[in-house]
Amino acid sequence: MNVSRETRRRSTRLPKPVTTRRIVVANQKGGVGKTTTSVNLAVALAQGGLRVLVVDIDPQGNASTALGIPHVEGTPSTYEVLLDDMKLADAVVGSPEADNLFVLPATIDLAGAELELVSRVAREQKLLRAVREYLTDHEFDYVFYDCPPSLGLLTVNALVAATDILIPIQCEYYALEGVTQLMRTIQLVSGELNPELRLWAVLLTMFDGRTKLSAQVAEEVRNHFRDETLATVIPRSVRVSEAPSYGQTVITYDDHSVGADAYRTVAAELAARAAEEQS
Repeated sequence: MNVSRETRRRSTRLPKPVTTRRIVVANQKGGVGKTTTSVNLAVALAQGGLRVLVVDIDPQGNASTALGIPHVEGTPSTYEVLLDDMKLADAVVGSPEADNLFVLPATIDLAGAELELVSRVAREQKLLRAVREYLTDHEFDYVFYDCPPSLGLLTVNALVAATDILIPIQCEYYALEGVTQLMRTIQLVSGELNPELRLWAVLLTMFDGRTKLSAQVAEEVRNHFRDETLATVIPRSVRVSEAPSYGQTVITYDDHSVGADAYRTVAAELAARAAEEQS
C-alpha cells in the first residue's frame, strides 16, 4: 500500500538540528527492531522536511531493501567505502520511500569486511573519514547507521563515526541482555576513539499493552535509563512485521497503521529533543 507524494507532502514539518546528528542504531541482541527503527525514523524525518542519510552497515542489507535500494553483489556500497576508499558520493543513492532520503547500501560483500579490516591502518576510523568528507559538500540533518547484531569492527566503525547512540530494546524477556556489554563498548569507544559519542536515546519496541510483561519491562528500562528513554513506545504490530516482506517501511506500507503513527511520533520527539539541546 503505497502513500502518494501528495500525502507525504502533508506531513508535519519538523525542526532542523543546528548541526548534523549522526546516530548509530545499535544493540548486539538480534530481533529488537534495529533496522525497522532506522528505516522508519529515516522516512518519518525525511517526510518532515529534513535531509536524511541512511548508512547500511549490515551485510544482510535489510535497511537497503526496506528503502527500495537494489543491493546485489557488486553494487557500489559500504564495502567499497571501507575497503577500497571509494567516496560516499559515488555510492549514495536516493530512496523512493521519501524525498530528501538517501542511502549508502550494503551488499553481501560486506560479510568479509570484518576480517579484511583487521590489517588496515586506522581501521576503526574508515567510515568516520569517509562520512566527514562527504558531509563537507553535502548537507544533511541526520545520518543513521544501521548496524549488524554484533560488536565487531563494522559496529565499531559506526560508533566512531557517530555523535549519538539510539538503543532499541524490545519489551520481552531478557530485554536488557547484552546491553551491559554494549555500554562497555560505548565507554571504550568514547574513551579511546570518539569523545563525542554518547547514549542519546532508548526506544522501547514490540510493546504489547495487553500483557503485564511489557509493562514490567518498560518500567525496568525506564528505571535503568531514566533520562534517555523516549516517551513514545513502538507497539507490537502486524503491519510493522509485514512491511519488510514488501520491501517497504511501515510508514509507506500502511500510512494509517498504529506502527506508522508511533514511528512518526518518535521522529517528532527526537527532532524536538535535538532542537532543544542545540538551541
